[in-house]
Amino acid sequence: MLFVMKIGFIGLGHMGSGMARNLLRAGHEVVVFNRSREKAEVLVADGARVADTPAGVCSVSEAIMTMLADDRAVEQVVFGENAIASALPVGAIHISCSTISIALAKRLAAEHRRRGQRYLSVPVFGRPEAAESKNLLVVAAGPPEVVEQCRPLFDAIGRQTFVVGSDPSQANAVKLCGNFMIAAMLEAFGEAYATLRKADVLPHTFLEVMSMLFGSPVYANYGRLIADEKFEPAGFALRLGLKDVRLVLEAAEEFAAPMPLASLLRDNFLSAMAHGQADQDWSSVVRVAARNAGVE
Repeated sequence: MLFVMKIGFIGLGHMGSGMARNLLRAGHEVVVFNRSREKAEVLVADGARVADTPAGVCSVSEAIMTMLADDRAVEQVVFGENAIASALPVGAIHISCSTISIALAKRLAAEHRRRGQRYLSVPVFGRPEAAESKNLLVVAAGPPEVVEQCRPLFDAIGRQTFVVGSDPSQANAVKLCGNFMIAAMLEAFGEAYATLRKADVLPHTFLEVMSMLFGSPVYANYGRLIADEKFEPAGFALRLGLKDVRLVLEAAEEFAAPMPLASLLRDNFLSAMAHGQADQDWSSVVRVAARNAGVE
């Protein structure tokens, strides 16, 4: 590889571990941090070094990538004790791959700019298996020259990169609306499968027709998960799906853009939470439609 960067990677959950491993496979020098240290130490065999704190990652890195669960986790890593905002060198880059609110993305961009640092929002689409196989769709936004500087990193973790604007928060808007579209698809599958089961039609048979009609691996993969009722282990937890639906509604309110289907999805995710599905895959939201139809 002709272009090697010194990278810090913070957040080694289902998605982050695969992303960090692919950065190592591409030849980048990677220092990792995770709140549960054992998840970081797993990557030592792949060539990673382990830091004791988020700030410790910064001292040896040109760019920091964060892949964390929600706004609160990002705020703690960026602004909390031994955090990256105060430790990142002037001119260094923070690349946030987390699914966070538009408001927090704007706050991050402003804070890093104030400190002479640079910031990109680069959320990704894909499940953990896509992160491991370098098959993510990467959505990037921020200053064009910084995006281009970091493109080798995006190439290392994904199969295609989409640059959607020069304001980092634009990438977060794309990610939130994209997750809303996936959640709407889950709801559609749930209602359709509930009706089909009452009509004695196998969901797998219906899925074959829909896969030909829509020609989408997302439809095929989620449709199969739902037809098989394979909701554990979770690739993306339902509680995080509820978080994303709330965030897209928050964004819609800010822009005065009604999203009535998103409001329905929020209520169905809340119903699923009330039935103990928080840590199941978010596709298990279809059980709400099944319960409503009396076919669970």
